[in-house]
Amino acid sequence: MTTSFETEQGAGVTAPAPAPGLAARTRGLRKVYRSAVAVDQVDLDVPEGAVLGMLGPNGSGKTTTIRMLLGLVRPTEGEVELLGRRMPEGARHALPDVGALVEGPGFHPFLSGRENLRRLAAAEPRLPSSDIPRAVEDALERVGLGAAAHRRYKAYSLGMKQRLGLAGALLVPRRMVVLDEPTNGLDPAGTREIRRIIGELHADGVTVLVSSHLLAEVEATCTHVAVLHAGTVVAQGELDELLESGSPGLLVSTPDGDKALETLRDNRIPGKLTPDGVRADLTTATAPQVVETLVRGGVAIHEVKRERTGLEDLFARLTQHETEHEGLPEVEEVRA
Repeated sequence: MTTSFETEQGAGVTAPAPAPGLAARTRGLRKVYRSAVAVDQVDLDVPEGAVLGMLGPNGSGKTTTIRMLLGLVRPTEGEVELLGRRMPEGARHALPDVGALVEGPGFHPFLSGRENLRRLAAAEPRLPSSDIPRAVEDALERVGLGAAAHRRYKAYSLGMKQRLGLAGALLVPRRMVVLDEPTNGLDPAGTREIRRIIGELHADGVTVLVSSHLLAEVEATCTHVAVLHAGTVVAQGELDELLESGSPGLLVSTPDGDKALETLRDNRIPGKLTPDGVRADLTTATAPQVVETLVRGGVAIHEVKRERTGLEDLFARLTQHETEHEGLPEVEEVRA
């Protein structure tokens, strides 16, 4: 669903003071559909200029959270701020600066991609009529649909429909872009194009919120991450910090694996053999101390690198308690 909103002054709408450095935030967010709890006590921070990946399996509450953030759904409980405006009351003021693609695009099936995009552009409050043709063509080219713009929407593949929805979100410059599963239905080339567009937006200082259940996509494109599970945020923060929040280790590439392991143990540094050498545990020693110990012990060192937890391992660690029916772990927050 691609939406645009007018910017007329809304009666009685007051803007709270924006949280410093945040493009969006939620506090105590909860949404209940009859007896089903879709989102439960979500506290989410989206830093300005970040590419935040909202990560979680299908049914974890990602789309519902996004819909409440954009004012498309009213929360059962909690508070939402978007670009410094309380939502949904401040939607008319905040949403013209937000491009969004939520739950797939919705266009007229018998119109061409170009004609659909022109209709959408006509509803953009900040796009003069004289600028619509150029804005439409630029958006089509940006998402790789220039050659297929004349074709009817009903003849588009799922990936092409996703691209057209993204083009609608990029018709005018935005302060924030929200993309719900943007690589859904795309082939590898299309996925690379989405990565490129997200990278360009980030370089321009645009805040990007991307929801996905694909761990590799989040790790490849995002600077920050929020992990949702069963409607609750179980971790959020800078991606690099989260990936290094597990048990720290140093991977040492050496042909003298047995000698390196013996040297580490003689100096009371835990370690274990790996296919390329050893892994030294950094809970009792620093990386320079490990290297110094090995060099002093006569171990040949080819390469040294800090071990990072993969996003798949991180996700499994954060959600394993719920899988085992032991309840959710406490929210981990990593701040710069």
